[in-house]
Amino acid sequence: MKRKLKVTQVRSNAGRPETQRRTLAGLGLRGPHSVVLVDNTPAFRGAVKKVIHLVTVEESDG
Repeated sequence: MKRKLKVTQVRSNAGRPETQRRTLAGLGLRGPHSVVLVDNTPAFRGAVKKVIHLVTVEESDG
């Protein structure tokens, strides 16, 4: 089974630049305490890195 990343939004996107808001939306996060499972690929890791100050990340077995 392929590893996934469990991404949890812990801070609001209020007052953040539009690019960070779009990145959160692209990951499927809708607000604080929302959680998504995404594939552990370079594209998703790059998106998470862009908003790492707003989220927490854990590895998951999916």
